[in-house]
Parts: sequence; structure tokens; C-alpha cells
Amino acid sequence: MKSFSSIVITGASSGIGEAMALDYAAPGVALALTGRDADRLETVTAACRAKGATIVAATIDVTDRERFLPWLEAFDDAHPVDLVIANAGISIDKDNSSLDDFSIIRKTLDVNINGVLNTVEPLLPRMIARKRGQIGIVSSLAGFIGLPYSASYNASKAAVRVWGESIRYVLKKDGVGVSVICPGFVVSRITAEAPFPMPFLMTSAKASAIIRRGLALNRPRIAFPIGTKAAVWLGTTLPGRWSARLLGAG
Repeated sequence: MKSFSSIVITGASSGIGEAMALDYAAPGVALALTGRDADRLETVTAACRAKGATIVAATIDVTDRERFLPWLEAFDDAHPVDLVIANAGISIDKDNSSLDDFSIIRKTLDVNINGVLNTVEPLLPRMIARKRGQIGIVSSLAGFIGLPYSASYNASKAAVRVWGESIRYVLKKDGVGVSVICPGFVVSRITAEAPFPMPFLMTSAKASAIIRRGLALNRPRIAFPIGTKAAVWLGTTLPGRWSARLLGAG
């Protein structure tokens, strides 16, 4: 199993990102943390420092490539990164999937897709040069099937899932692992505002434990919980017209 000592986590001010930061924090570990909420990020930062970790934190928008790139490179200069977790994401669609306001759709795709690219791009050439490292790309089980809600969120998670699974093959020869992380419903600010039932809702602490084990084992896909995973698998195996009927679009 791999162990990590220099870790980048985006979206670290709440949810899965916060739980993973707290779990990885330990003496001898350096963490680079970003988040949108400065107060919450400071709380997470203080808790991680109390556990003995070295922390570099900033409220940088992952879509701000010009600011984000040099910040990541500076952290890597001081603490060569061996794990990057591209976790930052938003789900802001309205009930009609924002078809009356495409600016919301574009913003979702920008954060959830370009934010992942902006997180990975500055660090990838350095990992390749060192012939080591692990990349964790946070997708979602919602990225496997066209669900009735949050169309742009679902689409963005499908895009980063397929991208991550594809580049895994390319990077294997360079000693860099890629794991695509596909959670179901996890307690977070996103799920707190969801207008629909959330079966098998899981705590962020439990999700973090599953993800950390999967990353240490360099698993290609870390998908959970089993109940939601099974339901999604069934939905993807059905003929399109059947799944559309089940979802009310037939």
C-alpha cells in the first residue's frame, strides 16, 4: 500500500475534503488545502495543525488558473507532492436543471471540469519527472446515468470520470497512479440542499476512510456505497427506453 506525505486537497473546507484533510493530518505530513469558505477553511487548518501537520492553505478559486498554478507549484517546490485530490465541486442547478439560465450550467462545468484540470495540470509534469505520485479525481455515481436533477452536475462528473479513467492507462508507465472517486450521497453542503431523497446517505468520515484505502491501493475506481452503486449499475445495463421510463422521461 502507498503512503503519502505531501498532499493537495481542493474543496477542503467541508464535506469529503474536510474529512480527508483531518484524516491525513499527522506529524511529517504537509497539506495544501483550498476552499471557498475562508472561515471554515481556517477551522480545518487549525485542526490539522493541532494534529502536527504542516499546512499551507488559501481561499483560491480553482477556476482562477493564473493564481492557482503558481500557488501549487510553490507548494510542490517546498514539499514535492505525492498525492493530489481534485475534490472541489459545486451543484447549483435549479429544479429545471437551469435550462432558463445557462450561466449556471456554464459555471458548474467550469468549476467541476476546469477546476479538476487546473488542479492536476501544474503538478502532473513534476510527478512524471519524479516517477511517482497518485491522483485522485472526485467524480460521482451521478456521473454514470442521466438523472432527473442537476443535469450539469451529472454531466461534469461524467466528464471527469471518463477523463481520469482514460489517463490512468497513459500514466501507468510513468509511475503515476490515477483513481477516480465515485461517491453516492455523502453528508455535505451540497447534499444539505438537495431537493430529493438520498438513499444510503453516508457520513463524510466513513467516505474518507473508503477513499483513503482506495488511494493507498491505487484502485482505478473507488465507488460507494454498495447499495447506490448497485442501483446505478442496474440503470446503466437497462435499454435506454427502459431507464428513461423508470426516471419518468419515457
